[in-house]
Order: sequence, then structure tokens, then C-alpha cells
Amino acid sequence: MKSSLREFVLEAEELIEEAERLALELQEDLDKSLNPDTVNALFRSIHTLKGLSGLFQIKSISDLSHVFEYLLDDLRLGKIEPSEEVVDFILKNIDILKSLITGIEQEGLPSSGEGGVVTSPLSDVSNYVQDIESFRATHAIKQEEIKLEGLIDSSLLSVLSQYEESRLKANIREGKSIYYTDVVFPLMSFDTALKEISDRIKAQGELIATMPTQADLPPDSIGFRLLFASNQSPEELSSHDIKAETLLKGSIQPAGVSPRPKGAPSGPASPQTVTSPLSKELTSSTVKVDINKLDLILNTVGEISLTRGAIKRVADEFKETYGMSPLILDLYKISSSLEKRIHELQDQVLAIRMVPLGQLFAKMNQMLRRYSREVNKPVNLEVYGEDTEIDKSISDNIMEPLMHLVRNAIDHGIEPPEERKAKGKDEIGRIIFRAYQKGNHVAVEVSDDGRGVDMEKVRKRAIEKGLLSPEREVSKEELLELLFTPGFSTKDTVTRISGRGVGMDVVRDRIASIGGFVEMDTAPDRGTTVRLTIPITLAIIKSIIIKVGKEKFALPLTSVSESLEIKSSEIQTIEKRETYNLRGTVLPLIRVSRVLGLEENQIGGEGNRRDRLYIVVGGSSDRKIGLVVDELLGQQEIVIKPLGSYLEDLRWYAGAAEVGRHELILVLDVDAFLQESTIMKFKTATV
Repeated sequence: MKSSLREFVLEAEELIEEAERLALELQEDLDKSLNPDTVNALFRSIHTLKGLSGLFQIKSISDLSHVFEYLLDDLRLGKIEPSEEVVDFILKNIDILKSLITGIEQEGLPSSGEGGVVTSPLSDVSNYVQDIESFRATHAIKQEEIKLEGLIDSSLLSVLSQYEESRLKANIREGKSIYYTDVVFPLMSFDTALKEISDRIKAQGELIATMPTQADLPPDSIGFRLLFASNQSPEELSSHDIKAETLLKGSIQPAGVSPRPKGAPSGPASPQTVTSPLSKELTSSTVKVDINKLDLILNTVGEISLTRGAIKRVADEFKETYGMSPLILDLYKISSSLEKRIHELQDQVLAIRMVPLGQLFAKMNQMLRRYSREVNKPVNLEVYGEDTEIDKSISDNIMEPLMHLVRNAIDHGIEPPEERKAKGKDEIGRIIFRAYQKGNHVAVEVSDDGRGVDMEKVRKRAIEKGLLSPEREVSKEELLELLFTPGFSTKDTVTRISGRGVGMDVVRDRIASIGGFVEMDTAPDRGTTVRLTIPITLAIIKSIIIKVGKEKFALPLTSVSESLEIKSSEIQTIEKRETYNLRGTVLPLIRVSRVLGLEENQIGGEGNRRDRLYIVVGGSSDRKIGLVVDELLGQQEIVIKPLGSYLEDLRWYAGAAEVGRHELILVLDVDAFLQESTIMKFKTATV
């Protein structure tokens, strides 16, 4: 993608995310009065998108955002009444714009037509445009017109915009009092002072218009008249440090509007002088950076790290050959200093890539509300730990798993309102997102307060599918593991939204691909919690290098809890499976050599038969596996490279990495071995 087009996509995505957030705010405030600031901000986002797409000559987005802008203008001018249907329609068109932007990002601009304007099928949005125009026509409302002439001085009315005039009429209809206040600020600090008085007014009502004044101003000063509406009395406003003059008293109905109170000035009043400290020079301390550029920087840091390792290796070889000379000592010092600087650079670049999970949770909010309305199950979303940060690439990778979990919670977890009421629960369900730091990982939990997983139903379905023999006794944890089997579901009927179990294999596979783990817990009528334990970053990670047969492999330390050296005689067999007693807990074992089809190394040191084995314990606190390997070769920082599309379906490998003398080794996927352990457990149980 060309850099200029990439800039458009970045800007457009940011505008669409902002529009989506504002539309959700509108939805949340539907039971209250419409917040004009929210509608205006939403209007500006789409207006800016229209101008941006026009600048890049992207006709599809320009045309659609242009007519979409008219719809939002109708809403803010009071020509369309805000409702669930209106907000749903707004969200629908935001999704359409989002898909157009995504299409351009993935495919680039289609071929241009006359004048360089895009004219391919990608730009055909005529159906969407007609849909919006039809919606505007069918939802337009007629309100009793209020004549402002004679109520408000003509000199004031002449400077109001159409939007400001519509907001003035809307507040009069609602029976609010209309006030104004005149203020004067020092020229050097008026920006911060004006914002301060505006915020105070917004806290007590609606700021309708801000108009400059010129009468009786001291030197180096600037004056403003602020027109606003409020349900507060002048005395109450004064207690909030707002000196207000009344233009119209409250509770004025359209049919009985009385004239402006006597004594209300027709021109600017004596201004109220407000002093404020000098404002600081406005400077921007942020800059937008394409995530792909940060990826390139991290790759370079990884290569430098490999070079540093090579320098240390050369120093070790010189030391073995020539002893510790001053020159070799200097080489060690250089290597140590380079390592320190590389770690500093790595930490700084990783800090730039970190994003708060709150951004991801906000994106989930729209989907949650949409699905809950679709199945008629009202749900509230609660969020905790939204400031917890993870790498941007990790955030992108867990979006799909979170979507699956939210769908499942709504469809199969949360009960209908009638059922919840019969159980003594609140009719509105709860879904909770919770994020927190967990060592070198971040835990993200998705919980609901629904009916929980029917464990007996899971057991029956497992027997039907041949995954479990009828006489086999299994624990709750083992039954929950079955929910991650591809195609397994307790749902009797198929709906557009999947039930719990459908898609859970996708959740585990996606989380495993980034070195994470998935755990589940449930209780009858108390709900279900799914915990995703994910690494903070995937850029440069520490790993343990192992040897199996004649081959070397890497295991990310983020997936490893400890390593052990044991005697062969300490391995026990339970139900035809090898296990080890790890501090009173049965640890299932898997011999990596047998899984990968490699020759086992049966010979120990000095040609003796191997009596001792090494075990690498991988997984999380509740799900652990012991990987039996031949040797532990030490720890090393690695940069994991993807295997490419041709090899991406290889089950046991998470990628490849370069170590030592530019030696390429494969990185093992610990979660794949965990899944294999579960499969083996049920296979041996049904034999």
C-alpha cells in the first residue's frame, strides 16, 4: 500500500472509531435529553471523513459520508427525533463506512476512471445513499414553529447560525430559561479562560452560542457573549460563579410565549471581566506512527540482539583459545554495554506499541448491545482494568476471541428477562470485562451472570459424539475441556449467534497462536467466566533452548513455569499414560520425540544408558503439561518469525527463530501439546 493511502486509512479508521464511540454515547443517553455536544462531535467526525476521502478522491466513502452527514444534521437540528431505531441506523452506516475503509486497506485503491476518481464496484454505494435518503424522508418530524422575533433582540438573532437557532427553540420548547453572560479576558489567556466558563455553564445547562463582542473593551482584551439555557435560577447560577442575565423565563410553551422581560438589554451589556493566568504555548506532544514501521524497528532491534549474541560468542571462543587478555576483557565490556543499550531501546519501542485494553472493550460494547437487542435480552456491560496495556498486535489478535465470548454469553449464558425474574435475578443481565497484570502476562476475563454451563448436558453430548464412554467418571474441569473440541456444542437449535461451545476452539487456537492460554469456570445460575492469559508482547521474548534427539527447539518462557531433572524410575503410568508426581499433583507427560516422530536419545553421558530425563513444565496454573526432552541448552532471547502461508498449518510449531551461529530452529507451541494431552486423556478413557 502506498504511504499516502496508508495515511488515509489511519486517519479514516481513527475518525470511524470516534464516530462509533459517540454513537454508543447517544444510545446510552436515549432515556435522557439529547446531548448536543455528542451529536455535534459525531457530525464533525463524519464531516471530516467526507473531506478526507474527497481529498484522496475516494468517491465511495465521500458520497456515503456526504449523505450520512445530512442525516446527522437533521438529528442535531431537531428534524429527526432520536430513538433506538435512529441510533441503530447510524451504527449500521458506520459499519458500512468501516467495511469500505477495510476493503481499501486490504485491496488498495481500485483502478481510477475519468479525472482520477475511483469508479470500480468498490465505490458503488448508490443503494446505501438511497437508503439514507429514504430514512430521512420517513423519519422527518414536524414541530410547531416558534417565532423568535419579538422574543429575542434582532441583533442577537442575526448572528445565530441555523443550528444555534434550532437549539434555542428546542430549549424553549422544553421550558428552560434562556440566559446570557458577557465576559472579557486578557488576549494572551482567553482560550483557557473561555473554556473554563464554558465548562461551568455546560454543567448547569446547555451552551447555545458563543459570540464575540466589541463594546467597552480594555486594551489587549477580547470579549464574548455566551447564550445558554438552564433550569437553574439566576441565584443558583450565581452560586456556581456564573453571572447571568435573563432573556426568557422558564416554562414558556410554544403557544404562550411572552415577550422579553423588561430591562433586558438589546445590545451588549457591561462586560464581566475574568482574569486568568497566561496560557502556555499550545504545542503537540504526540505523533501518529504506522504500526508496521514499529514492527520494522523491532525487527531491526532483534537483529542487533542477535549480533550482540554473536559478539559474546566470539569473546567466549577467544577466551577458551587465548585466555583472558586485556583485549578480550574489553570485548566483554563492549558486549555488556551493547546488551544494556539494546534492552533500553527494546523497552522504549515496546512502550510505544502499548495500547490500553479500554479501546478494545469499547469496540466490544457496540456488538454487545446489538446482539442483546437481537435476542431481546437486555444486558449491561461492566468494565474493570481498562487502563491495562498490551501490545497493539496482541490487541488485534484477541478481538475475534472476545467477539466469540460475548456472542456465547448473550446467546447461551444470559437468560431471558422472564426467566431471570423467576429466579430472583435482575431482569437486565450483566457481562463483565476485567483485565489485570499477571507477571509477564495480562489476564482478560469475560464473565456473565447467566445460567452457567449445564454440565450434565455436556456429558450427554460427549457420549453422543463418542468422546466419552457412559461409565467413565470425569471431573467438571475435564468436561469443560470438551467445550473446546471443534464442532462441540450443547445448543439444540442453530441461531445466527453461536451457543457456548461453538467457536470455543477458535478462541483457544487464536489465543494459542500468540502464546496464551484459555481457562473456563462455571457455576449453575451464577454464570460463566472465561479467562484469557496472554503475553504482554510478542516482539522479543526469552526462551529456553531444548534438544530432542539430534534437533534443537525453542520454548517461549512465557509458556513455561519451570524445568526439572528426574530419574526415569520416577515416571508413573496411570490409565496407560505417563505421569509425574509434581509436589503432590499429577502432571501428565508427553515425550516430544514421539509426538514429532524423532529418534529418542537413549544414551547418556560417557555412553551409559540414559537414567535421567528433563521435563519442561508448560501451561497455566490449572492446565499443565510436562514435556519430556533430552537436554536443556540454556536460555536465549529470540525473535519469533512466522513460518509463512505454506507451513502455517503445521500443528506443533509457533514459528522459527535464529540462534547461535545463524542457526535456524523451530519454536514449539506449548498449547498444542496441552490440547494433545487432553485428546490422549479421552482416547485412553474410551479404549
